[in-house]
Amino acid sequence: MNLSISGRHLEVTPAIREYVLNKMSRVSRHFDNVIDTQVILSIERLKHTAEVTMRLRGKDIHCAASDENLYAAIDLLADKIDRQVIKYKTKVQDHSHEPVKRQSVPAVE
Repeated sequence: MNLSISGRHLEVTPAIREYVLNKMSRVSRHFDNVIDTQVILSIERLKHTAEVTMRLRGKDIHCAASDENLYAAIDLLADKIDRQVIKYKTKVQDHSHEPVKRQSVPAVE
């Protein structure tokens, strides 16, 4: 998984980079077909925002979370992206292994 972390109006420190890397590794436990992940952290007056765009095979997933604390925003973001990846994974698995349903037609006598 390629992970790029960038910051708007803030410098991404090694501690923040390690924290984001740790949280995003949770997603790879559930689903390991992630092509690319881009995380953007931004700070406005009293609002810290974390956004992620995750490229999967056949789909791009985008999430955003805001909080007064940057680490809390990253936690919320990790929870959201985790739920969306699990949802995508179950949809892919359900459709690929589901047999074709055929309706039985009653015999006419």
